[in-house]
Amino acid sequence: SAMAFIDGTVVTIALPAIQVDLDVGFRTLQWVVNAYTLLLGALILVGGALGDRFGRRRVFVAGIAFFAVASAVCAAAPGGTVLVLARAAQGVGAALLVPQSLAIITASFPRSSRGRAIGTWAAASAVTTALGPALGGFLIDVVSWRAAFWINLPLSAAAIWLAWRHVPESRDDAVGPVDWPGAALAVAAVGCLTYGLTRLGDGSAPAVPLAVMALGGVTLLAFLRVERRAANPIVPLGLFASRVFGGANLVTVFLYGALTGVLFLLPFELIGRRGLSAAETGFVLLPLGAVIGLLSRRFGALGDAHGPRRFLVAGSTLVALAAGWLATVPEGLAAGAVAPVTLLAVGMAMVVSPLTTAVMNAAPDSQAGAASGINNAASRIAGLAAVAVFGTVASLVYAALGGAAANRFGTLPPPADPARATLESAFLSAFSTGMVLAMLSALAAAVTALVALRGEAPAPSKG
Repeated sequence: SAMAFIDGTVVTIALPAIQVDLDVGFRTLQWVVNAYTLLLGALILVGGALGDRFGRRRVFVAGIAFFAVASAVCAAAPGGTVLVLARAAQGVGAALLVPQSLAIITASFPRSSRGRAIGTWAAASAVTTALGPALGGFLIDVVSWRAAFWINLPLSAAAIWLAWRHVPESRDDAVGPVDWPGAALAVAAVGCLTYGLTRLGDGSAPAVPLAVMALGGVTLLAFLRVERRAANPIVPLGLFASRVFGGANLVTVFLYGALTGVLFLLPFELIGRRGLSAAETGFVLLPLGAVIGLLSRRFGALGDAHGPRRFLVAGSTLVALAAGWLATVPEGLAAGAVAPVTLLAVGMAMVVSPLTTAVMNAAPDSQAGAASGINNAASRIAGLAAVAVFGTVASLVYAALGGAAANRFGTLPPPADPARATLESAFLSAFSTGMVLAMLSALAAAVTALVALRGEAPAPSKG
């Protein structure tokens, strides 16, 4: 499962190197991130349904294999277009593998100990993910950005072997056929909305992007209409009758939007302005996975014992404080970003397991795959929207304040260049604006948890 998360963090570190090597603009870099998240966010719902129907281990292994092949194409990509298409293919593979892990855990553990089990899963994934930025950054510096994709091949081979040897098969024999019309509408709706948001930042007239976004909104309404009538919808709307299920997914949208926005913009600050190498940037981000890995299991158990609400509120508030701290862009040592990143990690560690457990416990066990798919889709689509919105706003602020010389966001001239001071000031304003947006999103997550999960009780004990 960590491969899907590793790819998200390592690719953001690789973006400056990709920009130089392939000579692509900022909008293409947005799509290097968004193409993956788009397909993952839209098809993860189908992935959950396929696991319920055909066997969660079988679909899990198929997704890993597809992900590995797509990674090889990414590594060999000769240009930006091929890289974006290969990233989209990676998203398809991730959409098959990601929801199966939580569905397998749900099928294997009772509600009373599920939070601790999910905490163990989150910790194992986070520890592995923590090594991703550091190792990936080292490989980017020493070898090439392409090595960040080649490394997925041996990881995939090990994961497939472990899954076939140790993971039990499970499925829901009563599940009906896959809702392909709903899946197609979901992809179309998310794709239109993302394309429109991304195009708003390229300096062109807003008429076409706004029209595409309006089409996405209409398609989204059609999707909801189809899902209400489908015999076996990929999004069972009845799940949202639960206040906890709906509220926890809304917390997911706000919180993971904030996290993804920070992780997308921060490498441009560290590499583009402060002059860190990719490896050094990886070490700055190392606490994110390490802290989550150390604390997730503990907070999962605490969520089982005391209910998730207090941890979601406190953790989201810490994430907001970390984003606000980064918005001040502390000067001095480049390592000054480590402290706010560590605070961000502590906040996420408090939230990850209780939030996921709240979602899974609010759904019937027979719909574990669908519930997992919905929650994963919420986090991925939130990340996709954050990259589009935060990236677009930052790019517009940079272009407005930097003038004609601000042709590439995050790419600053050497200190001796006369334009450096103007462009650096414009970049600082753009970066700070993005961090403020992330702070507001995390605060919205805290308020949502405070209101929507009021009265949520801990999971019943085995006794």
